[in-house]
Amino acid sequence: MSATPRKILITSALPYANGSIHLGHMVEYIQTDIWSRFQKMRGHECVYVCADDAHGTPIMLRAQQEGITPEELIGKTAVEHQADFADFNIGFDQYHSTHSEENRECATTIYNRAFDKGYIKTKTIEQAYDPEKEMFLPDRFIKGTCPKCGAEDQYGDNCEACGATYDPTELKNPVSAISGATPIQKESEHYFFDLPQFAEQLKDWTHSGHLQAEITNKLDEWFESGLQMWDISRDAPYFGFEIPNTDGKKYFYVWLDAPIGYLASFKKYCAENGLNFEDWWNKDSATEMYHFIGKDIVYFHSLFWPAMLSAADYRTPTAIFAHGFLTVDGKKMSKSRGTFIKARTYLQHLNPEYLRYYFAAKLTSKIDDIDLNLNDFMSRVNSDVVGKTVNIASRCAGFVKKRFDNQLGEIDNDVIAPFIEKSDTIAGLYESREYGHAIREIMQLADIANEYIDEKAPWVVAKEEGKDAELHQIVSTGIQMYRLLIAYLKPVMPTLAQNSEAFLNVEAMTWNDTQSLLPVGHEINKFKALMTRVEQDKIDAMLEETKTELAKEQALKESTAPKKPSIEPIANEIEFDDFAKIDLRVVKIVNAERVEKAEKLLQLTLDIGDGTRNVFAGIKSAYEPEDLIGKMTVMVANLKPRKMRFGLSEGMVLAAGPGGSDLWILEPHQGAQPGMRVK
Repeated sequence: MSATPRKILITSALPYANGSIHLGHMVEYIQTDIWSRFQKMRGHECVYVCADDAHGTPIMLRAQQEGITPEELIGKTAVEHQADFADFNIGFDQYHSTHSEENRECATTIYNRAFDKGYIKTKTIEQAYDPEKEMFLPDRFIKGTCPKCGAEDQYGDNCEACGATYDPTELKNPVSAISGATPIQKESEHYFFDLPQFAEQLKDWTHSGHLQAEITNKLDEWFESGLQMWDISRDAPYFGFEIPNTDGKKYFYVWLDAPIGYLASFKKYCAENGLNFEDWWNKDSATEMYHFIGKDIVYFHSLFWPAMLSAADYRTPTAIFAHGFLTVDGKKMSKSRGTFIKARTYLQHLNPEYLRYYFAAKLTSKIDDIDLNLNDFMSRVNSDVVGKTVNIASRCAGFVKKRFDNQLGEIDNDVIAPFIEKSDTIAGLYESREYGHAIREIMQLADIANEYIDEKAPWVVAKEEGKDAELHQIVSTGIQMYRLLIAYLKPVMPTLAQNSEAFLNVEAMTWNDTQSLLPVGHEINKFKALMTRVEQDKIDAMLEETKTELAKEQALKESTAPKKPSIEPIANEIEFDDFAKIDLRVVKIVNAERVEKAEKLLQLTLDIGDGTRNVFAGIKSAYEPEDLIGKMTVMVANLKPRKMRFGLSEGMVLAAGPGGSDLWILEPHQGAQPGMRVK
């Protein structure tokens, strides 16, 4: 029997409203939905909420590219996302958006409470700035050459070619991914959440059974290196919520109001269903709260999130369940190989319940990656679901209809007993998210059912005189076994369960139904095909469509990408006599100093043989002043002195290179002396 009813709030991570749902996303939503459906079958008060993560620079910029408002973009994406989820049978009780009044209220409440308690600090920082777009650039919107391996067109925080991570200032030849302009560094005051104040509390919390052991061990590394202040603000222009009392100049960083979207979505559900929000979220609440997330966002959910909730006097999660990534045929999902499959592309070709079953058969409570092997996918679904499970009903239903007027008879209790006895075992496996183990237990029962039918051979018994009672018992036992198998599979395959309930002529099954049987004389309905086989041509068509979509996306990306700065054409040609007027001299750098308040300049004192010259050179990004002292180089000696705000510059040092750290002063051959003319 089910335990005492519990109050359970379940969430999945919020999908970003800047793109389509793909099969990698579906691992999480299917995992969460199975658990939610199981809890509801057990009779618990369970609410499953989610929302679109609808703020941030990428959404603002994409809307600009498409010539629409951010609100229009996220509205369009919301329709797409919710259609994909609905067609995959993801049973949200509430699906909302972080761009909502509920989320604005919740984010403001949490911020104000944290501010009042002294957990919000301000600090001036230096950031990359796009001088053309007049906006600060997130790391992912800076591109350039990897400083580690030299791969081009890499992001400002990590290289997809070699996997290296680095600071955006280390990127070679950086350009804004928005305009193509070279970023500059600019200062701005930002707001920080004082995470280090929660270090001891968080260490206790992370070691109190709320996380998987692997996650707790990983977090220990972060505690050892020391928690850092968390930057929760972004500068205008930004699509999000304004931070209170900042006159529209500062906005909440998307990662602040994204998890708060859990509260906002639930708050909307409460308003529409007569629940008391505070009863579920106050710090002393006896309700349960579970977050299902990917392993890549553990840091935010296991440190920032419980600290924010504590600062606002809200309850912290009962547990956070992290899962691994999805690979396809043993490799990372790839657009070039056609395995970066969108949810909608899958749905155009294949039954969503195939994937729900396959993922369930692979999922455990661990954070290991799972693999979608397409050959295994086809054979396992065809074998387990069609061949082993649905086939039981198919083999028995015809006899019940033709020979016994659709009515069930007596059963073989010895065969049925193991099916009922497994109820608590399978329930425990669902509860602990050991879905793969649960599926193995269910398929072992399916094997028992098929062995029974093969052994009893009702198609043979039906031809023998005086065997009606025996035949009736065989096929009735088969139908009863099928009903129990479907009840166990219902959290995984809700559509198959619903269609089977219609065939069996029963109300929606609960977990209590796994411990009882249909009465003798119960009338079932006409059997219709409940599940067809996975066909190879459908998989091939899905992969081909994925490749076609990729080609279209790549063409669109190239057409809308910012153009790299073009090389200016050579103009104002000079005669050789003009060039001959330039007096190039070998010089020795006798002193080098930084220029206060100058971003690029060093002040050089140069020995030209018959005296010294003072020159301001824009080589600060490539050289430390002390490394230049004593070096020989080349200067334009007869350049007219130029008065600058830092002083008088009496010439020009020659240097070459693309810029940044890749800039080299010209060095003459060994033996050259100050004052020698270069010809």
